[in-house]
Amino acid sequence: MSEGRLKAEGPPITPAGMAALRARYDHLLGSERPAIVEIVSWAAGNGDRSENGDYLYGRKRMREIDRELAFLAKRMKACRVIDPARQEDRSRVWFGARVTIADEDDNQRVLTLVGDDEQDASAGLIGWSAPLAKALRGAGVGDLRRVRLPAGEKEWEVLEIAYP
Repeated sequence: MSEGRLKAEGPPITPAGMAALRARYDHLLGSERPAIVEIVSWAAGNGDRSENGDYLYGRKRMREIDRELAFLAKRMKACRVIDPARQEDRSRVWFGARVTIADEDDNQRVLTLVGDDEQDASAGLIGWSAPLAKALRGAGVGDLRRVRLPAGEKEWEVLEIAYP
């Protein structure tokens, strides 16, 4: 998939990433929100709402849940699920690639390019729009890519590319 096509269709996400968004949405809607509604209903029946901590906290938490539900619904609608296992050009770094790179000091890192909603740098999951991911797009094994990071510019060599 080319970069231009991904932009036109919306932000990319892996099937696992979409499943995680859906699971969070379902948990909030099916478990957490009903529990808060029950607490608020109980607290409202206890009289003076202005000094009722359960009522005030419950209403605040319900607004937070509703905001998150709206955000998740919007994201799930906007994102385009792309299965990296179906990548045709496996010789280059595209969405979903697991890439082994090395810097000038031969320090190696293994990264997987995923949707921005799935990124977790500590687990090696780099968001599609991150500077390092942008620099690696389209690279082949042996290519050098220069990346401008907050700590300064760094050059990386692509050592290996793999897809699920």
